[in-house]
Amino acid sequence: MFDILMYLFETYIQNESEAMVDNELLTDELTRAGFHQDEIYKALNWLEKLTALQDTDAYPYLTRVGSKSVRIYTSEEMQLLDTPSRGFILFLEQVNVLDFTTREMVIDRVMELDTKYFSMDDLKWVILMVLFNVPGKESAYSQLEDLIFEEQEGPLH
Repeated sequence: MFDILMYLFETYIQNESEAMVDNELLTDELTRAGFHQDEIYKALNWLEKLTALQDTDAYPYLTRVGSKSVRIYTSEEMQLLDTPSRGFILFLEQVNVLDFTTREMVIDRVMELDTKYFSMDDLKWVILMVLFNVPGKESAYSQLEDLIFEEQEGPLH
């Protein structure tokens, strides 16, 4: 499923192509690209839920202003998000790339992925997808994109 999300993000969203709205046409294209039907439906459902997270009536906890709070992860979340991943999320909060709402959206979307192994690179892509889909987060998206894709020159000390 994650491969399909990456394919869609790179093919349509990140390249600013006009995404197909018709799920049947999109499903056909993904099938022709070699993806399995059940994985396609899972990925499309994942994207629909990402969009639905912006519905403040259905997810009122996302509208609460998070002050200087500490996020306590559940055991299930800690199984999927290792210590470096949780540290990266905290770092992004500290540099104001993520806020309370987008952090919770990222964690929600990570937990909905159908995978037992989740890497730091996967996390970065999920964060990019979330920030891209949240209106008003263009600057945060751009900052993260710079952090991820900018080549470091010279020594890192």
